[in-house]
Amino acid sequence: MLLLPDPWWLTALLAAVVLGDAVMSIRPPRFIRDCLNGVRFPREWWWALVVIKLLAAGGLAVGVWIPGIAFAANVGVVCYFIAAAYAHVRVRFVGSEFWVNCLGMLTLASVVLLVSYL
Repeated sequence: MLLLPDPWWLTALLAAVVLGDAVMSIRPPRFIRDCLNGVRFPREWWWALVVIKLLAAGGLAVGVWIPGIAFAANVGVVCYFIAAAYAHVRVRFVGSEFWVNCLGMLTLASVVLLVSYL
């Protein structure tokens, strides 16, 4: 098992979505601000989420060619959104931001992981 994603384009799609999320998080639009405030994530740590998302997108992109990197990055993205889902449930912030943004991204990352490596 080489741990290269197959089909590769699903991993590339996830990389593009995560990169877009990172870019939007630099100057978060209202729905991202509402989400971060809703889960009570400290504003002084918002920059860390941008770094995490940029690293994840980079790992997914590089991993299309280097065995194991995309797999590890994809697992990291799934874990990130599991933690985000937990944060939402913990504070009972389960409006549309939770169902569309958080669980939508968790579903996308999980599907890419399952389809690309099973």
